[in-house]
Amino acid sequence: MSEKRKNVFNKCFLMKVKSKYILKQIFDNVNEVITLDIIRYNKNFQKKLNKKINDYKKHYSKIEIDIIPAENEIVKFIHIHNEKLKSYYHIYFDDSKVEIKRNYLDRDDDVKKIKVILDYRIKSLYGLFLTCRCIKKIKFIKFNRNDIKMFGYMFYKCSLLEELDLSNFNTNNANNMRYMFYGCSKLKELNLSNFNTNKVTYMNNMFFGCSSLNNLNLSNFNTKNVENMSSMFFGCSLLKELNISNFNTNKVENMELMFYNCSSLKTLNVSSFNTSTVIKMRSMFQSCSSLEELDLSNFITRNVFDVSYMFYGCLSLKKLNLLNFSFNMNDFLGMFDGCNSLKELICSNSGIKKLYLDTIYGNNIYLSNQ
Repeated sequence: MSEKRKNVFNKCFLMKVKSKYILKQIFDNVNEVITLDIIRYNKNFQKKLNKKINDYKKHYSKIEIDIIPAENEIVKFIHIHNEKLKSYYHIYFDDSKVEIKRNYLDRDDDVKKIKVILDYRIKSLYGLFLTCRCIKKIKFIKFNRNDIKMFGYMFYKCSLLEELDLSNFNTNNANNMRYMFYGCSKLKELNLSNFNTNKVTYMNNMFFGCSSLNNLNLSNFNTKNVENMSSMFFGCSLLKELNISNFNTNKVENMELMFYNCSSLKTLNVSSFNTSTVIKMRSMFQSCSSLEELDLSNFITRNVFDVSYMFYGCLSLKKLNLLNFSFNMNDFLGMFDGCNSLKELICSNSGIKKLYLDTIYGNNIYLSNQ
């Protein structure tokens, strides 16, 4: 926006100009030059404009988001990763008392609802709500886009986020979802059944620290191109069920810490996992203290070099089938430490001696080579 237009805009706002024509003209001109600064205005200002928020010229494929801020926790609420992209975000505040500067809300402002509109030039949602610890609810109203690729760190450490509606989300071209919901420790439910993950290569740390999550729907996840799943469900300690039977792990190289401290899971179906390309399995099931059975009979570990602490603290595990495990790994440290209920271990002859000397200690375990 030119300095002249800015001055006219500010003058109109400060004087509370009633002329809809003047305001409309200013906004139309702003859109034409496509150098729109972040526009913020309250309900009264919007009425004067007499235009719908999503009606601006040339902004035909927008993403529209509703945000409910948490009470008494007004801090930075949206993160614009690149300062040059500010003109691509249009942010509106309902019930706002004053014009709000830059990307912050003042504690004196009674803001009950925020609407964010991203115009058609946005190519990435990377880190959009990064460390936004003042948001209670987020709902994507519209997502008329098909070219967004980066979703990594999008809700990173949104620690007060309780509700997240992604039913209108479009991930058809997504290739990166790492750290996407990292640290969303108050989120209880997450329905991602509409997600298209065909092109995603990174899912590491995706649900890390989602410690209140008790319902996670990944029923339509296609993981055929994913290479990294490390720490994917790290610390999801209230999750009692996790259906990942549809996971394709043909290209995955890293599974370390994948289910670390999923302490409420009693069963976990990983029988369909192809682990032939996996290099790391360190602490993969560590502290899954409620897990009673685990079928790893299809696991192939010929490329794995680290299985340290893999089953550490699996207190309820009674039987393990490691028949297809090859034991050329360098590090077995603490692999079965704390597996107090483990009574039967099925593995190949080549691995029995190493496992016995290094991990079993005094447990009365029946070693079978079937």
